[in-house]
Amino acid sequence: MIFDTHAHYDDEAFEEDRGALIASLAEQGIGRVVNVAADLASVSTSLTLAQQYPFIYAAVGVHPSNVQELTERDYEWLEEKLAASKAVAVGEIGLDYYWDKEPEVQARQRESFSRQLQLAKKLDKPVIIHSRDAAKDTLDVMAAEGGSKLRAVIHCFSYTKETAREFQKWDYYFGIGGVLTFKNAKKLKEAAAELPIERILLETDCPYLAPEPYRGKRNSSLYLPQVVAALAELKGLTCQEIEDITWHNGCRFYGLE
Repeated sequence: MIFDTHAHYDDEAFEEDRGALIASLAEQGIGRVVNVAADLASVSTSLTLAQQYPFIYAAVGVHPSNVQELTERDYEWLEEKLAASKAVAVGEIGLDYYWDKEPEVQARQRESFSRQLQLAKKLDKPVIIHSRDAAKDTLDVMAAEGGSKLRAVIHCFSYTKETAREFQKWDYYFGIGGVLTFKNAKKLKEAAAELPIERILLETDCPYLAPEPYRGKRNSSLYLPQVVAALAELKGLTCQEIEDITWHNGCRFYGLE
């Protein structure tokens, strides 16, 4: 079975066929999914999906591009929602300097990142890290909040193998998805080849980042076998071995063993 550790099935891209698609996952070998929030609204919809389907779990948090208007009451509300039985992580949280380049906006991102990391520590939850064009500041904030004391996955890892080594020092996990199949993903392939297989989680980030040969189309967990095959080739393992190892990795990370 395959564990999709990062999906967004509450996205409007699934509005027309969400129920049918989710119902088809198990028979296609997808055994578990974590639906990950990106803003306050998707916290609620992610938790609703987790309540509807026994194999779906929720991550509760606010993406860096959506933190500018968060209030103290919002942080309290997030803590309340994280008490739900199927809320398995804080996420996705972090830094995104690709879109947000203004110094004051980036400062606000760092502040909220720290606040949500503190929430994860308080509640003993793992964290799902979004980091884009912000490797140094991501490392700095996480170091200030405990470094190796945090349980973290670097979602959609896109940095170099040298940066991967920095995160490895803290025993973090790495989310690998459809980008691994792209012809121009040399940097990721080099990093993934070097990463310990025990620290790799499979993910889609659906509806985004569909693998080859579906690149540019709506992504879903049904396309994860393409990522499994690419990772198997890279690691010199069978597809079944990749599925088994990453399944246990996901269960261990999210405390679902």
